[in-house]
Amino acid sequence: MGRDLGPLLVGLGLVVVIVGVLAWTGALSWFGRLPGDIRIEREHTRIYIPWVSMLVVSAVLSLVFWSVRSLSR
Repeated sequence: MGRDLGPLLVGLGLVVVIVGVLAWTGALSWFGRLPGDIRIEREHTRIYIPWVSMLVVSAVLSLVFWSVRSLSR
């Protein structure tokens, strides 16, 4: 393992902690309720397909990984 792995792991840990604090405080309550997320609730059944929220997550992660890759060159 190289010496570059340590700071990357610390950075990822900090991101996980920040997202956890935001979820705990309710700052991410909008997530999963975006227009286009499918929610079907019946008496005994709940179906939830957050496909627009997952598209947002995919776009953000793609930008993050692209920027990390371009900065490491």
